[in-house]
Amino acid sequence: MTALAQNIPLNLNDIADINRVTVNGKLDESLRGKLGQFMSSSAVSKILADMFENINGEHRILDAGAGVASLTAAFVERVQDHATSIDSTCYELSSIMNDYLIDTLQHCSDSCDYNDVQWNQTVIEEDFIAHSVDLLQRDNFTPSFNKAILNPPYLKISAKGSERADLRKINFETGNLYSAFVGLAIKLIEDGGELVAITPRSFCNGPYFNSFRKLLLDNCSINKIHVFNSRKSAFKADKVLQENVIYHLTKGEAQRDIVIVTSSSCADDPNPSVYEVPFDKIVSNNNPDRFIHIITDEEELNIATKAGGLPCSLDDLGIQASTGKVVDFRTRENLSQNYIDGSVPLIFPQHLQKSSIEWPINNGKKPNALLNNKNTASLMVKNGTYVLTRRLTAKEEKRRVVASIYTANIADVDVVGFDNKTNYFHALGEPLDDALAKGLWVFLNSTLVDKYFRQMNGNTQVNATDLRTLRYPTRSQLVSMGAMVDFEGFKQLNIDKIVESVLY
Repeated sequence: MTALAQNIPLNLNDIADINRVTVNGKLDESLRGKLGQFMSSSAVSKILADMFENINGEHRILDAGAGVASLTAAFVERVQDHATSIDSTCYELSSIMNDYLIDTLQHCSDSCDYNDVQWNQTVIEEDFIAHSVDLLQRDNFTPSFNKAILNPPYLKISAKGSERADLRKINFETGNLYSAFVGLAIKLIEDGGELVAITPRSFCNGPYFNSFRKLLLDNCSINKIHVFNSRKSAFKADKVLQENVIYHLTKGEAQRDIVIVTSSSCADDPNPSVYEVPFDKIVSNNNPDRFIHIITDEEELNIATKAGGLPCSLDDLGIQASTGKVVDFRTRENLSQNYIDGSVPLIFPQHLQKSSIEWPINNGKKPNALLNNKNTASLMVKNGTYVLTRRLTAKEEKRRVVASIYTANIADVDVVGFDNKTNYFHALGEPLDDALAKGLWVFLNSTLVDKYFRQMNGNTQVNATDLRTLRYPTRSQLVSMGAMVDFEGFKQLNIDKIVESVLY
């Protein structure tokens, strides 16, 4: 590798980038995806390193899932003019990575030596989760790090996998490697220690990350958040389409009143926008699941204030949001492509078109009907009026929450089936009142709801839990909205005018 020129160390970010590109050339794209390993570029690494606040004195830094130590290199580059010592601990299992990781760390050592900073390094070639859980269970465990910098792997954890079993030993439940790594790192740093991580933003909402959000919010202050305006920005070389977020936490510190949110078009953007947001707008007191809303400007703050301040929960309205009961592949023998005697409508996402129901669809990919018999009775709901949304939306769709109304006159039947890739609103198991359903349809299709939903949800899923956590207008306000709408074709401008006039 490149040696020191005239005893002056090269920029450590450049060294790490050379090693990162070399390793990526040895790991094909499918393997990186399988391992969940997407290494940070020097530009991304610098954003993480620049978030740290206390850069003086002694640093005991953890880099778990270190790759080629790009993040450690960026941290050393940032603090070496102010530090007295740096004690680096890197976890990395990959044998392909480790030679290049050691090379990067050697350049860190040389640079620290040049700047008269004491350097010590430890490379642990063990599973970070298993090793950390073992440490945390020891009677004499004491947190040993005052810094953590992470770009963890992004992979789901099997419910019956060894990782889940290990995490349950310390009463921590989570379903993805990235949240497991960050949660463990929080436990491993001392009070007053800082953690900076880049991860998907999927932890901000949904039931799967309840335990992780509780761990994070109960133990740390969220101080800074950085978002990218494009899905492709953070890991564009790896064609990663996740919406990623970078965040800075301080363990054991009371939550600060203000969170600094920055956003940029890409990691190299020289002029990111900066916005200061009250914490109670990031995590609303109205939300028991403590969803995290990322607000980047005044317009988004206005949206959060309006939508988050609405008076009612679904429980207040006597409404529930549920996932459709029919899992098609589990009842294949009862599916029918066409609506025939002895069957009932089966509503799939394909039937939710232009905010209304298009049924049946001839020559569609999915069946139109479900046989009505003793084996399917438990999958049905009473025929009547329901508001439906898709659970999955396409990346290119303009709105995440798109609501449609199902009505009893679609077919002369007593019951109907909803596929489990749809959500449906109902009155405690019964159909909705028509007037209330129309108003709910108007509200859910508003730009207000869509923009607010995007603040807490960085992916294309719309789960029933997400819909339950929204705040809603009163019943009378919803009925008024429904009475004002013209259902002859969807017009977004008209919907937004109705919502604005009734609510504000």
